[in-house]
Amino acid sequence: MSDNSSWSSIKTFLLAMIGLTIGIGNIWRFSYVFYSNGGGSFFIPYIIAIIVMGLPFLILEYGLGYHFKESFSKLLHDINPKFEIIGWMLVLFVFVVVIYYMVILSWDLVYFLNSFTFGWGTDPSAFFAANVGGSSNLSGIISIILPTFLCSIILWALFWFVSNRDIDEGIGRVSRILMPLLFIIMSFILIYSFTLPGFKLGLTTLLTPNWAMLFDINVWLAAFAQIIFSLSIGQAMVYTYASYLSEKTRLIDNVFMVVVANCLYEIFVAFGIFSILGYMSVTSSIPITELISDGTSLIFIVLPEVFEVMGPIGRIIAPLLLVSILFAGFTSSLALFEPLLSSICEKFNWSRKKGVTVLTIIACLGSLLFSTGISCYLVEIVDTFVNEFGILILIAVQAIIFTWYYDVDEVIPVLNENSAITVGKKWKFTLKYILPLMLIVMWIIGVVHIIYNADPFKVGIYLLITFAVVILSIFLTKAHARKAEDNI
Repeated sequence: MSDNSSWSSIKTFLLAMIGLTIGIGNIWRFSYVFYSNGGGSFFIPYIIAIIVMGLPFLILEYGLGYHFKESFSKLLHDINPKFEIIGWMLVLFVFVVVIYYMVILSWDLVYFLNSFTFGWGTDPSAFFAANVGGSSNLSGIISIILPTFLCSIILWALFWFVSNRDIDEGIGRVSRILMPLLFIIMSFILIYSFTLPGFKLGLTTLLTPNWAMLFDINVWLAAFAQIIFSLSIGQAMVYTYASYLSEKTRLIDNVFMVVVANCLYEIFVAFGIFSILGYMSVTSSIPITELISDGTSLIFIVLPEVFEVMGPIGRIIAPLLLVSILFAGFTSSLALFEPLLSSICEKFNWSRKKGVTVLTIIACLGSLLFSTGISCYLVEIVDTFVNEFGILILIAVQAIIFTWYYDVDEVIPVLNENSAITVGKKWKFTLKYILPLMLIVMWIIGVVHIIYNADPFKVGIYLLITFAVVILSIFLTKAHARKAEDNI
C-alpha cells in the first residue's frame, strides 16, 4: 500500500464508510422491499439479518483490513496462493458494478438537469425511454442515447478528478462535504413530506404489518439480501477502506455507528417517499398501491409525476431529491472502484495516479456500452447476474476462507483492543457456520431465478461477463509483480 493511502482522522473514515454504504439502493429500493415483504412486520427479519449477517461480517472486514493493511487479492494470496484468483474475481465483479452504476447516476444527472423546468414533460415514461434508459427492444443496441452518453463522460471526468488524489484529499474530502449535505437535504425532504395531505395514508400503507408473511422464506431471504447489498458486505470495499486506517480506533464501535446511520437513513427515506406517494394518492384519487414501484420506475417515472402535482414546491423538492441520489451514488461509486485499484496498484507497483487513470478510462469505455438504446434493459440484466450469481457466491467463499482456512482468532484482539463492544466465540460461530449456509441458500435461489428467466440474449451476456472475469482473474493471478516504478 502507498504510504499516503490513509485517512486523516477517524471522523473522515466514518463519513467515508457511511458514504460507502449509503447508495442509490437505499433511496429507490429499500422502500419497495420493505412494503412488499410485510410492511411493519419486515422489521423483524431486517433486524435479525443485521445481527446475524451484517454486523458479524462487517466486523470481520474492519478487523482484517485494519490488521493487514494490504490489498484484498494480496490478503487472499497470503492466506493461500491458490486463493488469490478468488480475490481477483471478486474485485473484478465489483468493478463491473461501478461501470453500470455510473450509468445509473448519469440517468439521475439527466433528470436533475431537467428538474428545474420539469423538462420530462407530461409523460416521464416516454421521456425516460427516449432520452435516458431506452427500452428492451434489442434493435436499440446500435443507437446511442446522447444525454446518457454525455452525462456518463461528465461523471467519469469528475470521478477521475476526485479519485486521482490521495485517499484523504480525494475521497475523504468529498465524504466530509457530501455526507453532511446529503443528511441535511434528506432531513428537509422528510420533514416537508410530513406536512403533505395524505402523508398518514402513505405511512400507514408502508408500516401496516402483515404477520403471515413472516412464515414466507422469501421474505427472510429478501431481508438478508437487502442487508448484504445495503451494507456492501463482502465486496472488498469495507476491507479496503479499513486498510487505510493509520491510527488506533474502536473498530467494532465504528461498525455499529455506520450500520445504525445506514439503516436509519434508508428507513427515513422510505418514510419520506411513502408520505409523498400518499399525497399523490389523495390529490389524484389514484390508489396508492398503483403508485408503489421499484427502482427506475419509482425515481424516473412515478416521482416526476408527483412533482408535477406539487406545483411550485415540486420544483424545489425534485432537484433536492435528485441531487441527493447523485451524492449518495457518487460516494458509493468511489468505494466500488477502490478494491480493484488497490489490488492492481499493489500487484504491479503502480502509483495511485496511474492506476486511477488506466482504470477510469477502461470503466468509462465500459459505461458507454450501457448508453445504447437498451441502456436500462442491459443494466438490469448485468446487475441481476453480477449480484445474484457472481458476488453472492464469492461472499460465501470468503466466509469459508476466513473462518476455515485462516485463524480468525488472530484478529479478535485487534478488534477488541479499543472497543467498548467486544466479540468472541459466538461471533466466530456465526461467521463459520450460519453465514456460509445462509449465503449458499440465497445463491442457489438466485441462480434458479436467473436460469428460469434466461433467454438467448441474457445467456450471452452472462457467458461474456463470466468469461471476461475468469480470464482476467487467471491473468492477474499469474502475472508477476513489477519492480517499484516512479510515480507519474
